[in-house]
Amino acid sequence: MSDYHWEEEALGKAYDSRLMKRLLKYLKPYKGLFFLGLLFALMVSAFDLSLPFLTKTAIDQNVILPYRVLETQQINANDINEPIYINDQLALINMNQEEGGQRQIWETNGWLSAESYIVITNEAKPEVLELVTQRSDVFSKTSSDTFYAPEENLNQLSLEERALLRQDDLAQVGLLALIFLGFLGMRFISSFAQVYVLQYTGQNIMYDMRREIFGHLLKLPVRFFDRNPVGRLVTRGTNDVSAINDMFTDVLVNLIRDVFLIVGIVSIMFALNWQLTSMILIVAPILLVLTFVFKSFARKAYREVRKRIAMLNAFLAENISGMRIIHLFAQEINNFKKFEEINDAKYNAEMRQTITFAIFNPIIHLMSAIAIALIIWYGGGQVVQSSLTLGALIAFLSYVRMLFQPINDLSEKFNILQGAMASSERIFMLLEEEEEDRGKAQMPDPVLGRIEFKDVWFAYNDEDWVLRGVSFAVEPGQTMAIVGATGSGKTTIISLLQRLYDIQKGSILLDGVDIRDFDISHLRAQMAVVLQDVFLFSGDISGNIQLQSENITQERVKDAARFVSADKFIEQLDKQYQAEVTERGSTLSAGQRQLLAFARAIAFDPKVLILDEATANIDSQTEQIIQSSLKKILEGRTSIVIAHRLSTIRDANQILVLDQGLLAEQGSHDELITHGGLYAALYELQFAEITVRQTASD
Repeated sequence: MSDYHWEEEALGKAYDSRLMKRLLKYLKPYKGLFFLGLLFALMVSAFDLSLPFLTKTAIDQNVILPYRVLETQQINANDINEPIYINDQLALINMNQEEGGQRQIWETNGWLSAESYIVITNEAKPEVLELVTQRSDVFSKTSSDTFYAPEENLNQLSLEERALLRQDDLAQVGLLALIFLGFLGMRFISSFAQVYVLQYTGQNIMYDMRREIFGHLLKLPVRFFDRNPVGRLVTRGTNDVSAINDMFTDVLVNLIRDVFLIVGIVSIMFALNWQLTSMILIVAPILLVLTFVFKSFARKAYREVRKRIAMLNAFLAENISGMRIIHLFAQEINNFKKFEEINDAKYNAEMRQTITFAIFNPIIHLMSAIAIALIIWYGGGQVVQSSLTLGALIAFLSYVRMLFQPINDLSEKFNILQGAMASSERIFMLLEEEEEDRGKAQMPDPVLGRIEFKDVWFAYNDEDWVLRGVSFAVEPGQTMAIVGATGSGKTTIISLLQRLYDIQKGSILLDGVDIRDFDISHLRAQMAVVLQDVFLFSGDISGNIQLQSENITQERVKDAARFVSADKFIEQLDKQYQAEVTERGSTLSAGQRQLLAFARAIAFDPKVLILDEATANIDSQTEQIIQSSLKKILEGRTSIVIAHRLSTIRDANQILVLDQGLLAEQGSHDELITHGGLYAALYELQFAEITVRQTASD
């Protein structure tokens, strides 16, 4: 793997079966819930499919009059004494009853016209027969005791009479309405259950993924974090995980549901009228072509948006962290201009993506409108010709709107799917990063603290050596100081001692054991580091001393604070050890932060204490407090002290002088002064500077 990853434009395919297979492993523990959510989704689709059919049934069987003249024919009713069956000449037709493949008609008095009729047979309820007998001005009677009336004559009846006449139809419509409401209620429950179950599943998947990502980040070597921006790593555990959750909750199940819905709609439409369905499906190839064209443009637009988002996040994270430097060097205008460039690029990318979707979505709506127009034109003609019922036409309109909805949502689903594939690719690249070597699990106890470097060579990059053949030894309980110019390798030595980096040549021993043979957690537990730039976490004073360790009690926290004289300022705070610490401890002074760092080190009771210019950024008063505690702090511990102020290390057992990665001199303060080499020159220079400052102040 390369050291610098994940340029956002380096995305793979919109759908990658290999990535999907890995993603489905996260779904495996919750597959039962997932399939339950799928079941609820299919139930929602089933209810959606049933509602237009219920509407059709109510209209065709109960709302409109069931008997009508399909063609204008002149038939002499006097020649008809009994109900007959005919094929060519169409008269009053029972739309609901067929016998032998032919429809039943009734005799009438006079001539038929192209109207709707209501026909009452002698099998009707007594109150209905009584009504039609009394209203001879409305109803005519055939020779077979069958009553009929044109639809227009019904306007002469009162509302009560019409209700009585069509009481069965009203009852049936009421029943269908109740079934309709019942289906809506069950659809609501199924939809709620689907959303809840899928979101519950998605949240659990996100929880597992975030745990795995953060757990993996904790195991990666420091070299990895040196070369990867924090903003992008944060994006891996937040935005990218959310994108995958959207795929599980919004795409996979709904995609299956949409397929089921489309198949169901087309099947029902074919059953209702295959000619009209075939005409509507003519637009399908056009939609297919448009979808592929959209897919190409959408993918390019999405890539650009993701790239710009990553750049913006990285820029914001870096600049917010470095805001103090920006203010100190008055770079607000320059940094704002740079932000404007990045923000404009993201805005333009978002607008290009918006235009892509703004073109695709209206086209889908246009195709839907064309399909509806075809239904009204062709289907309406069939209704007029009585080869299609009015209810079927209305159902067709509902089904077509329903058919185009999944296609209209395709753009959004494609966007989510592509985002999930891109996010999963970056997450898996992170998870494939090689973890830090954990050593060979040796855990010697007790650790005395003898440190030895044997011919150590180290380079951060290739053979650009930072340390070249460095060798020295520190006995248990001794203090060793390291001095040298900036870039000479001082801080590198303590990083190597803690195995933050591994050396290329030589060996580093702790109590005679190569540190690569130690369990790395056990190795680092023997050491504590106090850095020049103290890092404090958001939380409280106590939490920053114990670092959430279960082995460090509150009493031990207070003892450590007293030991380094930090208790004096802590007890002056409102909540003392529970006082809030803001991000990076910005509300505390540099000296207070440094005292907390010393208290933290003491609380962990290390065998080896490392001070990396720990008093460089504090005032003289605080330094005096720390220096008075240092003897107690260093007592009985092997200590490595990096310092620029040579006056603070005069009592060290030995001093190493580094020069361009080489061990130039080694010895005690007095020995090095007597030797008259580089150390003596540095000491004399600092002494002269102190003398000049004192003279100037006098």
